[in-house]
Amino acid sequence: MSTKAFAAQTAKSPLGPFSLTRREPLPTDVQIEILYCGVCHSDLHQARNEWSEFAPTAYPCVPGHEIVGRVTKVGKDVKKLKVGDRAAVGCMVDSCRTCPSCTRGLEQYCQHFPTLTYNGNDKHSGGVTYGGYSDSIVVDEAFTLKVSDKVDLAATAPLLCAGITTYSPLRHWKVGPGQKVGIVGLGGLGHMGVKLAHAFGARVVLFTTSPGKIEDGKRLGAHEVVVSKNADEMKGHASSFDFILDCVSADHDINAYLSLLKLDGTLTLVGAPEKPLPVAAFNLIMPRRQFAGSAIGGIAETQEMLDFCAEHGITSDVEVIPIQKINEAYDRLLKGDVKYRFVIDMASLK
Repeated sequence: MSTKAFAAQTAKSPLGPFSLTRREPLPTDVQIEILYCGVCHSDLHQARNEWSEFAPTAYPCVPGHEIVGRVTKVGKDVKKLKVGDRAAVGCMVDSCRTCPSCTRGLEQYCQHFPTLTYNGNDKHSGGVTYGGYSDSIVVDEAFTLKVSDKVDLAATAPLLCAGITTYSPLRHWKVGPGQKVGIVGLGGLGHMGVKLAHAFGARVVLFTTSPGKIEDGKRLGAHEVVVSKNADEMKGHASSFDFILDCVSADHDINAYLSLLKLDGTLTLVGAPEKPLPVAAFNLIMPRRQFAGSAIGGIAETQEMLDFCAEHGITSDVEVIPIQKINEAYDRLLKGDVKYRFVIDMASLK
């Protein structure tokens, strides 16, 4: 099936029009007309081959793993969705399904590595997978998600990455009422972390380097906003947090935040700094603090997150753009010039 898309042809070329072929739906496949696709910072990294040591990019590359749309065709054995339903696809389109992680519903930690929505190994075609900067996608129903009719589709798209990336660790470390929770950074991930931690009933403190984000942080649900460059403000919170979610991908002083954890507190990193972060051993040892990491959630948890957000009226703050502005959006993304996620209206591709 011929499909219109936008692709990067090389690491240095701008994204432009591209045509690809999707498979016809197999018995357990769902075909989805893509209505909106969120723009993740990882799209930029992959398009420009900036993760070459970890995940070298195969070109042409069609990014996009925050996909929402409508079902247009289903295979004869599909039970989860029907034609006309709202549906979503996140960062994975398959996994081995048999390893201990997969059988626990933790496909994101598949021991044989999950099949990523783009730049992954396509089990069907033998090539690479192509993502959501396209007008349609075909995915096995096991890796599709249902989207409520009550939510704004464009603002829901980033939940498929930014939403689940912050939801999963908050759930895993059992964030809830009576806890003091810190969110480091107010960007695409951080603004979702603030909203979700607030919805879980925690007392939320946002850390930002930008005084100009104080008002916005409170609007999004932070009870307090700390400007991390202010040493006195930071000291005022020493050894007081149950949990801190670090959403910063730039180089920063992780020890400054570890020192804010109480006994048995946990700091979980979901941002991905390019260089290793030095950690002072005694900052962990003496108060028995934990420094952890977390990826996205599995399919079941992602569905749980979508349902939770629909029930609580939580979506991402987005700026909707036509696909023709994707290169401009990448440049703005590098400057932090978006509040807080770009979303592509795929109607602009037609």
